[in-house]
Amino acid sequence: VAGMALARAWKQMSWFYYQYLLVTALYMLEPWERTVFNSMLVSIVGMALYTGYVFMPQHIMAILHYFEIVQ
Repeated sequence: VAGMALARAWKQMSWFYYQYLLVTALYMLEPWERTVFNSMLVSIVGMALYTGYVFMPQHIMAILHYFEIVQ
């Protein structure tokens, strides 16, 4: 049963990856170009998430202080 669930999950993830390739037109690129693009995408998303994690609490607190929700 666990093997079937793993196979089904793998098939679903393969389908999502195929959709990603089609929507972004990455299927036309060579494998090394696709790797460079995906690496840059992961780096940019990672930096955006880190920046949001570090700076958003400060901005939220500033907004709450401005509207006098928090003293």
